[in-house]
Amino acid sequence: MAANSYHFVTHWRVEATPAEVFAIIDAATDLPRWWPAVYLKVAEEEPGDANGIGKVVRLLTKGWLPYTLEWRFRSTDKVPPERLALVAFGDFIGRGVWTFTADGPFTNITYDWEIAAEKPLLKKLSFLLKPVFTANHLWAMKTGETSLKRELARRRAITDEERRRIPPPPEPTTIATPLLWLGGLSLLASLVVMGAVLILWPFFK
Repeated sequence: MAANSYHFVTHWRVEATPAEVFAIIDAATDLPRWWPAVYLKVAEEEPGDANGIGKVVRLLTKGWLPYTLEWRFRSTDKVPPERLALVAFGDFIGRGVWTFTADGPFTNITYDWEIAAEKPLLKKLSFLLKPVFTANHLWAMKTGETSLKRELARRRAITDEERRRIPPPPEPTTIATPLLWLGGLSLLASLVVMGAVLILWPFFK
């Protein structure tokens, strides 16, 4: 696998029917409202056929780290309420497949996402920072599971009072949040290296 290639398989489990979850995930232009931590802007460019196959959507997304991704996806397969598939192009290229499986009152959700990073920052630094970029994706998907559960609760709420009690979805991080963490990790790494040098130095004299 090339350094800039990534393969993620995410599993969520929510109390809902596959049809409920399918409807939410399929409505791409609604993503910034219920999953704002990741989806900053989404716009439909081409509607596709009567079933939405061939639909092209433009997206601006981010994760925990202070960079954004501009990309598009084209819908390639849709089997309500079991499966959605797409191909991605732009800052990364590849394919993604959502599957929804009923399990009693729950739905098991799997997202299989296989891509190559084309954004220069990711493409050039993946050989060194792949674990960091991977952690960024895992954070993004974790916020998605939280956001989806809250969106389902919001849709099922009967009264305005019930809706007001549902917490809002996680918000996007500011630039300060990851920089503070990365600064702390850099300082810790520097201290570890310095300590190792002090311990090993006598052996090199």
